[in-house]
Amino acid sequence: MEPSFPAPSAFEQFLLPHLESAYNFARWLLRHEHDAEDAVQEACVRAHRALPRFRSGDGRGWLLTIVRNVCYSRLRQTRGAEAPEMFDDEVHGVDDAPAELAALEWKEDRLAQLRAGVERLPPEFREVLVLHELEGLRYRDIAEVAGIPLGTVMSRLARARRKLQADLLRTGHGAPGHEEPTHGL
Repeated sequence: MEPSFPAPSAFEQFLLPHLESAYNFARWLLRHEHDAEDAVQEACVRAHRALPRFRSGDGRGWLLTIVRNVCYSRLRQTRGAEAPEMFDDEVHGVDDAPAELAALEWKEDRLAQLRAGVERLPPEFREVLVLHELEGLRYRDIAEVAGIPLGTVMSRLARARRKLQADLLRTGHGAPGHEEPTHGL
């Protein structure tokens, strides 16, 4: 006789697989890992309470919408407060390979500048950029998560890319001859 396991709950089935995306999205919006963890936890509590109203479908989009609402509530509450800490992605290397280390440091510096540029974007631009480029959401899905028209998603994404490019050029990290940034900010 095979052991029987309880069927996964609706919460486990529709929402748990998307916790990493929820945290990633919250981290980019709030720019602080502990705040992002708190926001995702609050979003999960809200999602669990609202689960009876969830109609089968895209659990990821539904959870990201709740995360977005929690994050924007927190941003409104802390507006004017001290800016959150910048994300520190320092890479430690070894001294026995100076050329490789220099190349690695250059690449890590470029990635850090790209991340910093994204973090300097206003939240409404940062959110569409992260949802599209990092989370791989389609424009229609972003419109649903953000509660904005499809055309607004497209224009915000285009403006976010232009602002990021201008920021990188201004800081000297998008100068001609440098390789183009890739997905995975």
